[in-house]
Amino acid sequence: MSAVVQQAAIAQPTDSWPGGDWGGGGGGSRYPRLFNVTPSQGPTTGGNTVQLSGANLQGATLVTFGGTPATIVSIDPYGNSITVLAPAHAAGTVQVVVTTSWGTTSPVYYTYVVVPPPGPTVTALVPNTGPTTGGTAFAITGTGLTGATVTFNGLPATGVSVNAAGTLLTGITPPGTAGNVPVVVTTPAGSATVPGGFTYTAPPPVATSITPPSGSATGGTAFVISGTSLTGASVTFNGVAATGVSVNAAGTSLVGFTPAGVVGNVPVVVTTPTGSTSVPGGYTYTAPPPPVAASITPATGSTAGGTAFVISGTSLTGASVTFNGVPATGVSVNAAGTSLVGFTPAGAAGNVPVSVTTPGGSTLVPGGYTYV
Repeated sequence: MSAVVQQAAIAQPTDSWPGGDWGGGGGGSRYPRLFNVTPSQGPTTGGNTVQLSGANLQGATLVTFGGTPATIVSIDPYGNSITVLAPAHAAGTVQVVVTTSWGTTSPVYYTYVVVPPPGPTVTALVPNTGPTTGGTAFAITGTGLTGATVTFNGLPATGVSVNAAGTLLTGITPPGTAGNVPVVVTTPAGSATVPGGFTYTAPPPVATSITPPSGSATGGTAFVISGTSLTGASVTFNGVAATGVSVNAAGTSLVGFTPAGVVGNVPVVVTTPTGSTSVPGGYTYTAPPPPVAASITPATGSTAGGTAFVISGTSLTGASVTFNGVPATGVSVNAAGTSLVGFTPAGAAGNVPVSVTTPGGSTLVPGGYTYV
C-alpha cells in the first residue's frame, strides 16, 4: 500500500458509516439500533408509556409507531433506551422505528389492541329523596358516565344528559312507590348501582278549593275540598274538627260536614300523614237564618203538661221552645230542620204564646197553644 493510500485509510473516521462496528462500542459505528419495545402492546387510544431499548439511540429526532410519530418523553444519555408516549392507532401490529442523525433503526413490532372503556362508577346522587309523583331533578357524579341511562327501581329516568367529561349526569326521576329503591346507571361498558339508592316519599297534601266557601255558623254544612294527595286527611275549621270526612281513592276529593263556628272567615286546614296545607280563602261562617214556625200540632192540651207536640217550619235546627216562657222538654229537631218535637210544660188554662228560638233568632208559632 502506498503511503498516500495508507494515510487516507488512517484519516477515514470509523464512525461515519453504518458498515462499521454495530455493537456501539467505543470507536465503533453510531448507527442506531433498536432491540425491543416494552410493553409490546397497548390500547388503540394511545397515550400509554412505552420503553424502547437499543443502542446509539441518543439524539433521536423521531420515533414512529406504524408511521405515526410518538411523543418522546426522555432519552438515555448513553443511547440505550428511549421513553415515549404511544400515539393512537388502529388495532393491529405495527412497526416501531427510531430515527437519529445517523440513520433509522430496523423495526421492532408493537400491537395495538382495542381496550373496552372502563365501566361507570358513581359516587353520589343529589337529592336522594323526592315525591312518589316523580319529576324531581337529580344529578349523579362519578366517572365513565358517557352514554349512560338511569333507572329507578327499573323505571327509566327522563331527560338524561351527561357532560363531556362523563363525570356528571342529570335527569328527572320517574314516578315511584313510597320507600327506598335501587338506582342503576348503565353504559355500554357496564352498570353501577348508586350507593344508598333513592327514597320516594308521599307528597304533602295540596288543597285547591272548598265548595261551598261559606255556610251557617250552626255547622252541619256538607262541603267538598278538591286537591291532590288528600288520602288519610283530616280537616279542621278554625281548629275544630269537621265530621264525616271521607276521601276518594285518587286522593283528589274530600267530603265532610262543617262543625259549628263563629260568624266570620276562619282558616281551613287539611292534614295528612305527610303534612298539612291550608285551603285558599278559608271558610266563611254566616249567621244562621232565623227560624220559621208554621204550625203546632196539637194546638191544645192539658194544663198538666206532658202533651207531645210537633212544630213544623224551616231553619229549626238547634231550637228550644217555650210555652208562655216555660221551656218545653224533650225537644228534638230533624236533620233537615223542618220538624221539631217535644213535650209541653204545665200551664194555666187559656191560650199562651209558643216561642221557638235558634242561633238565628226567635219566632212565635201562629195561634199559640191553648191549655184546657
